[in-house]
Amino acid sequence: MPSTHPFTQKIDRTRLAQLRQDEDQAFRQRIPRSIALRERALKHMPLGVPMPWMAGLWRTPPLYIASGQGAYFTDVDNNAYLDFNLCDLAMTVGYGNTKVAEAADRQMRQGAHYLAATEDAIAVSEELSQRMGLPHWQYTLAASGSNTEVIRIARFVTQRPRIVIFGGHYHGHLEETLVRDENGQSVPDTLGLSPGSSAHTTVIAFNDLAALEQTLARGDVALVLTEPAMTNCNLIMPEPGFHAGVRELTERYGTLLCIDEAHTLQFAYGGLTRAWGLSPDFIVAGKGLGSGVSFALYGMTEAIADVVTRTLDIDDGSPRGLALGGTLYGSALAMAVARVMLEEILTPSAYERVAQLGSRLASGLSAVFAERQLPWSAFHCGPRSGYCLAPCLPRNGEEGYLSLDYDLIDARRVFMANRGYWDAVGSAGPQACIAHTQTDIDGYVAAAAEFLDRIIKS
Repeated sequence: MPSTHPFTQKIDRTRLAQLRQDEDQAFRQRIPRSIALRERALKHMPLGVPMPWMAGLWRTPPLYIASGQGAYFTDVDNNAYLDFNLCDLAMTVGYGNTKVAEAADRQMRQGAHYLAATEDAIAVSEELSQRMGLPHWQYTLAASGSNTEVIRIARFVTQRPRIVIFGGHYHGHLEETLVRDENGQSVPDTLGLSPGSSAHTTVIAFNDLAALEQTLARGDVALVLTEPAMTNCNLIMPEPGFHAGVRELTERYGTLLCIDEAHTLQFAYGGLTRAWGLSPDFIVAGKGLGSGVSFALYGMTEAIADVVTRTLDIDDGSPRGLALGGTLYGSALAMAVARVMLEEILTPSAYERVAQLGSRLASGLSAVFAERQLPWSAFHCGPRSGYCLAPCLPRNGEEGYLSLDYDLIDARRVFMANRGYWDAVGSAGPQACIAHTQTDIDGYVAAAAEFLDRIIKS
């Protein structure tokens, strides 16, 4: 972001650049073994990592991790980091949780997967139904897979081709949602997509009910796919009445509605769907419910479940059904861990506690901004907070992106890492987890204040 941004004028860009250079050098000096391992890894893995995000999400050399415990992980150079990224919310239970480890160990010893159901899957589905309101559930490995199946079902049910998503979204690595709006046209947002990947996706602004109605009135939209709060351009909250308006419009025009809670399931007991009284046709959740085990899920209404039942893709030469499922989906291991997460860890009291920590984090950051006379505000929902580089919170993706000042973000993250705090991915913000304490939150806030003091103009 250029330095002409109206609310970052107090940031000294020269000092920021120098701090980044100094902190990068200090970071490299702290991780000699990680750097050596990367040289070895480059011979057999692109970028030296098993998955591109492990390099692409950071502007520092990738770390190689030795272990984790509670809210901390430790790299191979024995540097400990208090984690506020939480594996992009896939580890909100913290590291080495005894209950998760015992459930996983017990099931692994009995068999990780059978390509057949276990009683745990029934218990998990019953618990999800009680928490989130939809009666029927299916399981995948990631929210990307869940959204893929939801889109297929919606297209079959409605016999329509188009989906609607909102600017600033992230719904996984599937072609229909790796799309952005460019001068009123939907275009592919990344490389390697098929030429027609954006042909049946419309991107509109979050909180814009008029634009949504104009699109739905054309009669070709199968599904509106939305997060309850937008989480991939910092954090964008719905305006009062927005979700009620989305539900009314989708029902009026015969379009199905999916609430993607891959991130926000961690924000409240039963997700924001329950907390805000939403009534979608589908709900998607992922991130292994924060356990670290690879699984995701989607729920559906009774009527949609009936369609899924009647269109089973049977391997017997009969006409093909809906393309749903995967070899490792719904494994015994995933269901065992999901059951202990839901029944013993993700309790109402646990959500209440992390929400209190999130409020402490947001209040602390707000105070830091005010004390330094920065015209900024702190994003906040449940356990998550962050840096809004404006006095007013954004109402759509275009406004949300204005706070993604990557020079500022990347300098802050390496500064924090050198002081033992692992900050969030660039498009998000720090989040409290079950393993954090008030002292952890206060330490993060103090380090953030120290960072700002280093770069604010005298």
